[in-house]
Amino acid sequence: MKPAVSSTAVSSPGFRLGTEPKASEPLPAGGPADRPNWAELAVLWIILVGIGVVGRLWQPGWNVTPMAAVGLAAGVAFPQMAVAASVPLAALAISNLAMPSYGSMAMAAVVYAATAWPVILGRVLRSSRGWSNGISSSNSWTAIAGSALACSLVFFLSTNLAHWWLTNDYPQTATGLIACFVAALPFYRWMPVGDVVWAVTIFGGISAATAAVRASRAGVVA
Repeated sequence: MKPAVSSTAVSSPGFRLGTEPKASEPLPAGGPADRPNWAELAVLWIILVGIGVVGRLWQPGWNVTPMAAVGLAAGVAFPQMAVAASVPLAALAISNLAMPSYGSMAMAAVVYAATAWPVILGRVLRSSRGWSNGISSSNSWTAIAGSALACSLVFFLSTNLAHWWLTNDYPQTATGLIACFVAALPFYRWMPVGDVVWAVTIFGGISAATAAVRASRAGVVA
């Protein structure tokens, strides 16, 4: 059995996407040079969606896609939850134009939910690691890799559980459920590896770009 192919806004004090703090409000930690602006976030949105689309269409048979990494990065980088969630969902919707259908609306809903949930993990990283201004060089790579592995596991369990429940491929028994998961293991083999590699690569790339932008801003101010 081949599995289906692969939340309140958190913002820094006094700052929301596309707004400037009032004079009476405190600036976010790190100062103005650390705050992403509309243009930078728009470019990042386009890049992440593009990576998701191209990476998913590149080799869907191996399930080594950047979808989980894109969701994690969006959850950390974007101040508003709706904007962050739109990144993996847009990438999934666009790439689905060239992919087989899910067979039912219920299965599609499960896949979309499993694809969007890494954004929630990204929000947890954003708050628990103090990344209120987005991704930076202070990233905890252990936390990023662990979150990527959690994304893989949840996607595998949720989509195959849904496949067992919503189709007639396996008996609606415990034995049938086990058989479904066993049959899906070959497709899961490389997914955790891909999710970790993509997450480290994407976070590293954004971290480097962020450092360059902040250095440039600091130079202009100086």
